[in-house]
Amino acid sequence: MSEFIAPPCHGVIEVLYQDEHLLLINKPSGLLSLSGKNPLNKDSVHYRLVQDFPTAALLHRLDFGTSGIMLVALNKQVNGLLTQQFQQRTISKTYTAMLHGVLADEEGEIDLPIAKDVDNFPLMKICHSTGKPAKSHYLVIARHPQGLSTKVTFNPITGRTHQLRIHSQQIGHPILGCDLYHNEQSQQMAPRLRLHATTLTFIHPITLETMNCICPSPF
Repeated sequence: MSEFIAPPCHGVIEVLYQDEHLLLINKPSGLLSLSGKNPLNKDSVHYRLVQDFPTAALLHRLDFGTSGIMLVALNKQVNGLLTQQFQQRTISKTYTAMLHGVLADEEGEIDLPIAKDVDNFPLMKICHSTGKPAKSHYLVIARHPQGLSTKVTFNPITGRTHQLRIHSQQIGHPILGCDLYHNEQSQQMAPRLRLHATTLTFIHPITLETMNCICPSPF
């Protein structure tokens, strides 16, 4: 049984787009993507969605504290076709994040391989011998006038677990509110993880239309 017990999430799932094939939703911060093994962690994006959409299948996950766009398939055919797009990396995503401190550069790429930290579950670690390739591109949007934080857009080239959080920590600017990858100040500077899935672009598997979904960041 998992030791983590998720506190009740009062945020609601907002449907951004819906047709007979798929959903695009806005996940609230503080909600699991999938229900946990512990029965106290039953509440999740999937658990809520299947109440109204019994065939709903998640194509990807967002971390517990991350909010924003998620793509959901409503039948097996669409699930398979969209899974192919994820595997082929033809689906592009951007995130908005608030980082601790001030980044010196206007943009940059973080290229650090990520592996499971078997001694510190559920943490990941940077490991150049066993880690899987991981790249994140960032672009500065705004800097706090007193140097407390920097707002950035992240474009993850790969999709490793905790990628944006550990990459931010590794360059000395952890994401505000992060409980796993932080310094003494950054975790205390926000009541939630300041990471939001802002845009998602993909090809609709049935209509073949390019879908550009935008969900503005709440911070």
